Amino acid sequence: MGSALFDNNIISVILMFAGGAGAGSFINAAAMRTVAERKWWGRERSVCDSCGHVLSAADLAPMLSFMFLKGKCRYCGKPIKLRHFFAEVISGALTAALFCRWGVSGAMLVSVLVMWFSLFNALTDLENGYIYDSAALSLGVVGLSLRAFAGRGVLLDGILGAALGFGFIALIIIVSGGGMGWGDALLMAGIGGAVGWKYCAFGLYMGFIAGGIVVAPMLAARKLKRGDAVPLGPFLAVGCVFTLFAGNMLVARFGELIGYNPGWPWW
Repeated sequence: MGSALFDNNIISVILMFAGGAGAGSFINAAAMRTVAERKWWGRERSVCDSCGHVLSAADLAPMLSFMFLKGKCRYCGKPIKLRHFFAEVISGALTAALFCRWGVSGAMLVSVLVMWFSLFNALTDLENGYIYDSAALSLGVVGLSLRAFAGRGVLLDGILGAALGFGFIALIIIVSGGGMGWGDALLMAGIGGAVGWKYCAFGLYMGFIAGGIVVAPMLAARKLKRGDAVPLGPFLAVGCVFTLFAGNMLVARFGELIGYNPGWPWW
């Protein structure tokens, strides 16, 4: 009985990984086309980044096609951008990990949505330094809509999260005279609306910690100069995804200050 249960769990994790990898492939393609100002819906077909040849189904299997083709386009032989493979692996691994963390639940649904939207915004920010307003706010709209079904208090928590996420970044933008972009503020508004103000607060904190860990050594090594533009979106995404796993423990640690119950859907 125990062995059968273990086997079922393994199969579920594998399926979640495969589904997450497929979502990552789509998210990466959508991000690249958005940056290139191309449609990513309807009859738009995937093409090779180098030669523009329309890709077949055999070329689009998440991760497997990249490995089978040894990282090269079958039509022109030029290298396939590694971002395709990494986006699929990251999305697959995080989707499976969130499933292991939360099981089949509202917490898992919200967590996976936050992770997928964060991945999209991180990819566009890395590509051209821009976070698209509609993509950033869509998560907030979806998150607040889900919260509306869970009660007035839950919806208020999401509204406070959106206000905190937007307000904190907006304050930095105003004080620094534009050191950050408003897209970062909208990204945190969307995330805050979905996760609530407690998770949003920890996500902001961990995002800036992640940024410091990466940027400080680069400044010390003079590979980056003060005043150089650094995409903040990926670091905010890392901080918020970390909070999706550790948020309950963080809330419990500081429970005397902000109340133990993290709120829907994390209880």
